[in-house]
Amino acid sequence: MAVRSLFPILSTRNLPALVEFYERALSAEVAYRFPGEDGDDYVSLMIGPASLGIGHDPDVVEAVNAGDRVALWFYVDDVDKAFATALKSGAVETRSPMDMPWGERVAQIRDIDGNLINLGMELPGV
Repeated sequence: MAVRSLFPILSTRNLPALVEFYERALSAEVAYRFPGEDGDDYVSLMIGPASLGIGHDPDVVEAVNAGDRVALWFYVDDVDKAFATALKSGAVETRSPMDMPWGERVAQIRDIDGNLINLGMELPGV
């Protein structure tokens, strides 16, 4: 058995709002929609070469209050720009961009549902 790919699937009470956040914050593009009775039940997004699924679940527990068991990590071309764009799109700052001793620049935010997101890039010359 060989794993061919992996992608996370987030659950949310407000699917349209979370999809719109990722479209604005990280230039996500909708690749697939699965309709439900009251709108979409599932949306697959392409964020660069990465896939992110978002499913509608009216009973999902808010991530901010549930503890962080999983965090998303996006490697971007410009952490500072991605961080600023995400904040303008409704993200909440957790850690502003900073250079790390292992040779990356990293910032941390929460999306509009409270999911933890790391933004990272390799520092020039590393």
